[in-house]
Amino acid sequence: MPLEAFSTSQSLSLGVELELQLVSLSDFDLTASSPDLLELLSRQPFPGNVTPEITESMIEISTDIQTEYPKLLLQLQNMRDALVKAGDKLNIGVCGGGTHPFQLWSDRRIFNKPRFNEVSELYGYLTKQFTIFGQHVHVGCTSGDEAMFLLHALNRYVPHFIALSASSPFVQGNDTLFHSARLNSVFAFPLSGRAPFLLRWEDFEQKYFAKMELTGVIKSMKDFYWDIRPKPEFGTIELRVCDTPLSVERAAALACYLQALCRYLLEQYEAPPEEDDYLVYNYNRFQACRFGLDGTMVHPKTYQQSSLREDIRNTLNRIQPHAAALNSTPALEHIHQLIIKGDDASFLRNEYEKHNNVAGMVNTSIQRFRYGSGAFPNK
Repeated sequence: MPLEAFSTSQSLSLGVELELQLVSLSDFDLTASSPDLLELLSRQPFPGNVTPEITESMIEISTDIQTEYPKLLLQLQNMRDALVKAGDKLNIGVCGGGTHPFQLWSDRRIFNKPRFNEVSELYGYLTKQFTIFGQHVHVGCTSGDEAMFLLHALNRYVPHFIALSASSPFVQGNDTLFHSARLNSVFAFPLSGRAPFLLRWEDFEQKYFAKMELTGVIKSMKDFYWDIRPKPEFGTIELRVCDTPLSVERAAALACYLQALCRYLLEQYEAPPEEDDYLVYNYNRFQACRFGLDGTMVHPKTYQQSSLREDIRNTLNRIQPHAAALNSTPALEHIHQLIIKGDDASFLRNEYEKHNNVAGMVNTSIQRFRYGSGAFPNK
């Protein structure tokens, strides 16, 4: 069917989606509990939206449309509290993190939903391996052309969000040496990576999407697993590279860092995006996945190399006035502290060394989600 018209949204409005782990409190492995949890949550109003995900060991929560940091953070905290309360009744732990550190993909069960069953038929074992957990952030755009501009203008900042959200160092009981191993699972899908370089919505709609639809390869925008993709039905672009952080406080800060950055880019403080910007895209993306904040990146226009940590610090300084205008200065302070203290992947590695087992690391993740960043009982 033809691509729907691009809806108009309030510029820079936000929506946040978090894919979350459901964990058995007896052995700290993933548990196929989403049908039970969703049924329990349906009995009373939920402070947002909660839906199933591809396997029964996952759920996704999503916020209402928000415009500023304090209200976004409050809603995420309210949703967290509702999930934790429901999980307690079912003896289920809920946590973030881009991967569960020791679950086996072969143990997972596909959630019984037509689209999930179709995906499973098409992608085989990759579907169960897609039991990974990401944060998606939607940013409102006033037109399709604005969406395509932002999508490509953000290309050089994609490594920032990979490094800042990295929380998936372990896979099937082993330290991968990556800070974000989750994205390696996404890369396995044929329609992942970057969107084609088109800056006008009409060109995207007629010269790309229409042709792709004729090939029979895709049916809708849901079939694209790009790092950033337009969502015409919402009037947004959707950033998809973030691991789910260990706390909703970090999730809110990352979303508002993106919001302030988009405001800065829309006021054209930088040269417009070009196709050649993508010459270093995959290299920069790999550096962020592998080394996190300690990775290096090549500037796509000057070809100068710098550390990701330093590039983020410089970006924070540039966009500070935009964060202030959006009432999100505390979000940038959270990001500043993150680059000083380290990412969630480093925190998880430290917890593994402390407990010397992966189950203890999961237990700590559950507590971090429940109590928030750095807030633990009796500590």
